[in-house]
Amino acid sequence: MKTIIQIVLWIACIFFGYMIYNSVTGPIQFKKVKQERFAKVVSSLKDIRDAQEAYKTVNKKYAKDFKALISFVDTGNYTITQQRDSSFLRYNKAFQIDMPVDTIIIDTLGTVAVKDSLFKADNRYKNMMNVPGAANGEKFEMKAAIIDKGGYKAPVFEAKVAKSVVLSDQPSELIAKENSEMSVEEVNGSEIKVGSLNEVSNSGNWPQIYDTKKKQ
Repeated sequence: MKTIIQIVLWIACIFFGYMIYNSVTGPIQFKKVKQERFAKVVSSLKDIRDAQEAYKTVNKKYAKDFKALISFVDTGNYTITQQRDSSFLRYNKAFQIDMPVDTIIIDTLGTVAVKDSLFKADNRYKNMMNVPGAANGEKFEMKAAIIDKGGYKAPVFEAKVAKSVVLSDQPSELIAKENSEMSVEEVNGSEIKVGSLNEVSNSGNWPQIYDTKKKQ
């Protein structure tokens, strides 16, 4: 009986030791996994933003779906222009003489392919709708709209993915805690997103650390 009790106590000690160890190392490992995955997601969202901004430059609005956006990157072109100051004489009735008037002349220099400008020889834009590392092949949710801001009709877009999709294989209690984050050093809320359907903004909700990683 004494031997059995000792074995049970040893098993209990090992179990509780593991639980304590896991409670300390679990969040550390989670943070590492989170930052690695979030960095890849942010990189994809930046590609989507760059492509959308190019689309708006040419079409004066944002693409409503990835099919239109990818097709545009594949075949679209920027018009390259150059502005230069100039002036001309115009008869002034008040002074009854010709007077110089300043103006700006815009010259069209040519075109450049959107694909070459944004992605060069990289074809990753063809898969920009796919969430990096998603366990079930989930795709980013993307919408575009026109909103009224003080009488001005402004085009807007938003692309996003739930954190739970990116961290689907992680402990549920840590995901729940992550979804409630509200800090300048973290991705706030339950989603990683860029743009807005309510405000004229193409910013992402990630902290500067992910922009710094991109530069490095």
